[in-house]
Amino acid sequence: MPFLDVHPNPRDLDSERGADLYESQACDAILSIGGGSPTDCAKGIGILSANPRPLGSYEGIDRIPKPGPPLVCVPSTSGASADVSQFAIIREMESKRKMAIVSRMLVPDIALIDPEITVTMGPELTAASGVDALVHALEAYASNASSPITDIHAVEAMKIIPCALPRTVSSPRDAEARRLMSRASLEAGLAFSNAILGAVHAMAHAVGGLRDSPHGECNAILLPEVIKINFPAAEGKYREAARFIGISGLTGDGADRERIAEGLAALTSSLPLPRRLSDLDVRPEDIPGLVDLALADPCMLTNPMRLGRAEVEGIYGRCL
Repeated sequence: MPFLDVHPNPRDLDSERGADLYESQACDAILSIGGGSPTDCAKGIGILSANPRPLGSYEGIDRIPKPGPPLVCVPSTSGASADVSQFAIIREMESKRKMAIVSRMLVPDIALIDPEITVTMGPELTAASGVDALVHALEAYASNASSPITDIHAVEAMKIIPCALPRTVSSPRDAEARRLMSRASLEAGLAFSNAILGAVHAMAHAVGGLRDSPHGECNAILLPEVIKINFPAAEGKYREAARFIGISGLTGDGADRERIAEGLAALTSSLPLPRRLSDLDVRPEDIPGLVDLALADPCMLTNPMRLGRAEVEGIYGRCL
């Protein structure tokens, strides 16, 4: 019997209901078909099928005591990379926040990636998921946990996405562009699942939890301002990343910080995505709570610069 009751930002209650069905039907494996939301929900179901409730008790890094059943994923989007990652991002409804559950036990057993499935995505979802993949690659590349192996995958994704993503948005049935985006999503997923991420994702998780906003849209809005703050801590990596992405005019001086941020903003603004956090119904009075959530997010641990409350608050404010 299929389980279809999954919200776009998967909720803890979705995984609980799915686990109830799993147990009542005496299932022995899980098949996820869809984007990052169904896959993260499936991961939550797997956790609860082998471990006691509540799901929130496994938030954080390596806190799942027992592995779940076999998990097979068939992604229908190009960006979330949940089909190859050790992350599950699930919205806790009581607190209206996104939990980041990180564990090797969450890496799916099999990922069947077929670009043809992704042609059903509309332009907004294509853009949002594609930007998510780009941010995965860029944050993994600049992460303080990156390595030569994760860099290989991050670089490939950054080279592909700036050309292939606009093609998939404007020509959804462009088979070659879809193939490239599926590959880029895979490459970015292999990078960030091992190097982890940074402040863009930590802050985007906070916004998505509060306002139930699409994750890729949050990333697109926050990315340029986070790069400006992080730049002094990873100048070399950001300049290299900018060249892979196709941002020109870098001169090796301090002004490259603005040039890179402006280049990324130009790329995302060319896509059908919101421009400001206010477009997602974020209000000034929300910022203190968002800062608390972002600073507690595991992705903040691998950000290249250690950010304090003032820096995170400033980023949110400038993005309103």
